[in-house]
Amino acid sequence: MEPAFDMARFEDLAASRREWIASVLRPWCQAAPLAELRKAEQEWQDIAGRIDADSTLWTWAWSRFPNLVHEGLSGVDETHEVRVTLSGGSTVTGYPDARKSQKGWLVLVATGGSLSGEELGPYSIDEIFEVERIG
Repeated sequence: MEPAFDMARFEDLAASRREWIASVLRPWCQAAPLAELRKAEQEWQDIAGRIDADSTLWTWAWSRFPNLVHEGLSGVDETHEVRVTLSGGSTVTGYPDARKSQKGWLVLVATGGSLSGEELGPYSIDEIFEVERIG
């Protein structure tokens, strides 16, 4: 009896996996709500293989806001001041704190005014509507 499929070359298998990550997994991370991202993190090695969830799942999730990430680096980008508009319409301004912005929660360090230098947040990835880079 013959197998139901032809054995693909390893290169074909690896290319298929890269395509699935690029066309399915990464876009899912960019759109999934926080609760689903947390479920995925628990099974991340089974889903994505031996790659770190912080450098993939959470970085991809934050990349739904391109002004919060830097291509090629994991986590949120701390080097640019941002204005974050929340789903309720309010805005906050500051520099992202990458060390404290973990697992779908964004923390900013306030700039200007009476709150300058103070910690703002954390803000859930689900409550963020838009992120604009300032300057």
